[in-house]
Amino acid sequence: MFKSSKQRILILAPHTDDGELGCGGAINKFIEEGHEVYYAAFSACEISVPKHLPSNILIEEVKKATDPIYQKISKVLPEIEWSVHAPYIHRINQLKKEKNAIILAHNYQTPEIYHGIADVAADSLALAIEASKTEANIIVMAGVHFMAETSKLMSPEKKVLLPDMAAGCSLSSSITGKDVRLLKEKYPGVPVVSYVNTSADVKAETDICCTSANAVKIVNSLGVKKVIFLPDDYLAKYVASQTDVEIIAWKGICIVHDQFNEKEIHDIRKNNPGIKIIAHPECPPDVIKASDFAGSTGGMIKYVKDNQPKKVMMVTECSMSDNIQVENPNVDFIKPCNMCPHMKKITLPKILDCLENETGEIIMDKETIEKARISVEKMAAIGR
Repeated sequence: MFKSSKQRILILAPHTDDGELGCGGAINKFIEEGHEVYYAAFSACEISVPKHLPSNILIEEVKKATDPIYQKISKVLPEIEWSVHAPYIHRINQLKKEKNAIILAHNYQTPEIYHGIADVAADSLALAIEASKTEANIIVMAGVHFMAETSKLMSPEKKVLLPDMAAGCSLSSSITGKDVRLLKEKYPGVPVVSYVNTSADVKAETDICCTSANAVKIVNSLGVKKVIFLPDDYLAKYVASQTDVEIIAWKGICIVHDQFNEKEIHDIRKNNPGIKIIAHPECPPDVIKASDFAGSTGGMIKYVKDNQPKKVMMVTECSMSDNIQVENPNVDFIKPCNMCPHMKKITLPKILDCLENETGEIIMDKETIEKARISVEKMAAIGR
């Protein structure tokens, strides 16, 4: 129904002699195309430990440790998939204790990450705040690059790791620090409000950051008649509709939310009488107008939890519906399948490798950290 052709794909294949699955080329191809790929051995209904994991991991030990997790998410994750994930989840959770590490996961991560290994699973604002408070020695960001950078800004003394350094963001890549400097020259004295979905380079040129959870509140807090708001054009339009402040916008978009349109929302409503449709502010304005509620990922979760609609559609990245369904079993979720190809680069095997070998460390110079951190701390201080 949606424009996106991205799908959830399950690949069954035999293990090769080195413990890998004998279909790596196909898996990589599907992932690069943005599909949500799960894979398992032919004997997948029985947990088997891949050969590259420590030999002392016992199958019964894995089963005992991970069964409570699976029971929680069994309605959204088939057993055939769990048999592949369980050994990784068990080993990652062991390593977290051994290394005093914490895993921060965004709401768009898949259920096995969100419910299986995350110490904190939340929206961007909550993750930034949590990064500033943690006493862990190592922070692993199960998210995208700008989120890992933000964690480093908030805890510069910590080792921050990202399982895949290529996990980017269409919004973050749409603007540079140089672009912001040129905007400030064109509009002297006008404060810059940057969405947290930006690089540290951009944050260093920013007066204050915001997330979709507090964008309107942040803009109004400045007490000015005009602001530069970047880089999300749709979020800027949403903020402009909620405030009297003039918004000078950048033309960035989220490649996930841009795929939704008004006709599709009306079709969903027509085919599902009584459904509540809740949208993320990164969606086009016509989609937000056609929806019953608009809010951040955290706001959307709260809406479902508080209102318990019989049927709901969350107009955002599709893994989030799986994650929230687990916590709201009485709600029927109509799930769009627009996936973020960047978020889906983060997988359990990559997280394990990252944590085990401490690879993918976020490195920034002291000057950038000091300048960029100010705008994020201001955002965190204002809160939701």
